[in-house]
Amino acid sequence: MTIRTLLMATAATAIAAPALADVTIYTTRQPELIQPVMDAFTADTGIAVNLEFVNEALIERLKAEGARSPADLVMDVDIANLQRVVDEGVTQSVDSQVLMDAIPASLRSDDNQWFGLTTRARIVYASKDRVADGEITTYEDLTDPKWAGRICTRSGLNNYNLALLSAVIAHHGEEAAKEWAEGIKANLARKPEGNDRAQVKAIWAGECDISLGNTYYMGKMLEDAEQTEWANAVRIVFPEFEEGGTHVNVSGIAMTQSAPNKEEALQLMEYLVSPAAQAIYAEENHEYPVLASAELSDLVASWGEYTADDVDLSELAGHRATALRIVEEVNFDG
Repeated sequence: MTIRTLLMATAATAIAAPALADVTIYTTRQPELIQPVMDAFTADTGIAVNLEFVNEALIERLKAEGARSPADLVMDVDIANLQRVVDEGVTQSVDSQVLMDAIPASLRSDDNQWFGLTTRARIVYASKDRVADGEITTYEDLTDPKWAGRICTRSGLNNYNLALLSAVIAHHGEEAAKEWAEGIKANLARKPEGNDRAQVKAIWAGECDISLGNTYYMGKMLEDAEQTEWANAVRIVFPEFEEGGTHVNVSGIAMTQSAPNKEEALQLMEYLVSPAAQAIYAEENHEYPVLASAELSDLVASWGEYTADDVDLSELAGHRATALRIVEEVNFDG
């Protein structure tokens, strides 16, 4: 066979081979945080992943696009937001034994509409210099008057804080949750502002002694030369609820109702709970894998062990509206 004939045959084969479809994800999570695991999927399968950052108008956009939406999957970093997407009827149930086997029942919906991919604990960052070991053991401790003028936190309207307040509702009821929110507000050192990292910076600067935050921000701060000093000024404390555990939230995924590339999208969903993908999440994003057999990164393991609260995440999503009303009633951010 001549070189010309060989090239023609190769070209014909390439034309005949079906092109692998891309998978498009609408994500409320910053794309750079999940790009490494998507790159690994593409390298493994040849399927490209398009990450499109959609912040406030995710549901509205999916509804407007309808059956013509290019989105195959949606990713979010809060259980209440995931449940809202499902409740609006823009997702579909996914039948996958791989997902069922990999993800604990408490970290996925009963109707297989959303699936947790990673977890993060909502913890306390405590000053190494001004807060003794053992001073904080429960979330309820945070309302003790001894913390007056010593707590920093981001807005009470933030998804992570609303999820935590929803957990307080689940454990103690609405009236007690309102008292808890009022107690936290009474102990604030300043008006809620900034993100979780800004609270740690405030502790480093001596503006407060403790703050609420997600675990993975410790890893992110240690990677940033400007923020390393902030991170080294605090330690992670895993408070628990009285008769409960440490509050956790999830980053999760759901398949859209339209999903033009359903087969490839399912392939990606299953890949994301594989040992390889879960290891990337743990190493790159400093999160906790949902796959029990996946190993923690050395840094995450160094923070210590904790017992996750066993309140069903779907229940927390159901308390979001009440939590939002409480935050507004107590004028938490005022």
